Amino acid sequence: MKKLSESDFARLGERTRLALAGRDPADSYGFVNPPIQRGSTVVYPNTEDFLARRARYTYGTQGNPTIDSLIAACNTIEGGAGTVVTPSGLLACTLPFLAFLSAGDHVLVTDSVYRPTRNFCATMLKRMGIEASFYDPAIGTGIEALFRPNTRAVWTEAPGSQTFEMQDIPAIVAAAHARDILVMMDNTWATPLFFDSHKAGVDITVQAGTKYYAGHSDVLIGTISARTPDLYKQLRASWEQLGVIIAPEDAFLTLRGMRTMAIRLKEQMPAGIAMAQWLAARPEVVRVMHPALPDDPGHGLWQRDFTGASSLFGFELAPVSMTAVAAMLDGLTLFGMGASWGGYESLVLPFDCRAYRTATTPDFKGPTIRIHIGLEDLDDLKADLDAGFARLRAAA
Repeated sequence: MKKLSESDFARLGERTRLALAGRDPADSYGFVNPPIQRGSTVVYPNTEDFLARRARYTYGTQGNPTIDSLIAACNTIEGGAGTVVTPSGLLACTLPFLAFLSAGDHVLVTDSVYRPTRNFCATMLKRMGIEASFYDPAIGTGIEALFRPNTRAVWTEAPGSQTFEMQDIPAIVAAAHARDILVMMDNTWATPLFFDSHKAGVDITVQAGTKYYAGHSDVLIGTISARTPDLYKQLRASWEQLGVIIAPEDAFLTLRGMRTMAIRLKEQMPAGIAMAQWLAARPEVVRVMHPALPDDPGHGLWQRDFTGASSLFGFELAPVSMTAVAAMLDGLTLFGMGASWGGYESLVLPFDCRAYRTATTPDFKGPTIRIHIGLEDLDDLKADLDAGFARLRAAA
């Protein structure tokens, strides 16, 4: 197998690059996948090399060949200057705040942010003397009115967690960069395959790799990609100083999942849209929150900026008791009730974000449900939900 040059590799399509990135059978005795390299201590051949730290790897906390293989795969689809990997998606969300903010700084955070990220901003960041304020995700260019002299960054997430509001990322980027303010984004829902955040100007982009990267619900992992070399240098320095390292087994499993990510998303996107359309036609459902649907408020932004949609979305039921909701959900046989998503299996859970939103007031009248569509047969999933709706009506 002839080794591709960097320029030849860069011209390949995303699926081809995902299949090839981070592996060289010549380095693995001919085996296709890079091996799991475990280790903490690196030994040097002599004193001179040790004092000069003249080695590719110096210690286990600086990475290893398995982790570097994963990073190479991330870089090839993120398109930034460099990536670091973390032991969870949550740490991928919180590390950028630690890496780029200091006491006295101010950061703007979308009100539709992933709730654990919100909790981090309201607790640890506050103790560090960094103020976070939350803004309406639909604000667009109006974000500039919220900038302060000490505003250092804007955190975005599109679509938003649980309620799936779209954000005008290019408009926010333009306003922020005019004031030398960083733009950070949780891009887990779309992945780089469906939204090129760095091309849109996002400075720091995050993936909860637990979701679509790993894809099999057996790994906790996160990635953070920096748009420029200077940003990557600062991000990498913080990563090293904090001693953030992942297990080589998790790197191996995530890399294996990424090989098929494009194929999985290609299957799950139409299934998710079809299920969203089916739910929108149900009399028990008031509205479906999915930006790929033409009547969704964020559809125009999604159509303009994104090239696809993932299989996670939400819907609001007509007013009914939580007892009836429980009767619907607890009897499902194909949908698990779990807080993650992005894997091969379908999931569902109830949520109510009204208690912790501060910049917006969701106008839900009935219970709200988040749903993830996996790789099961769509007709089977519809039948399972149909039986659930029958239980809901009976318990209402």
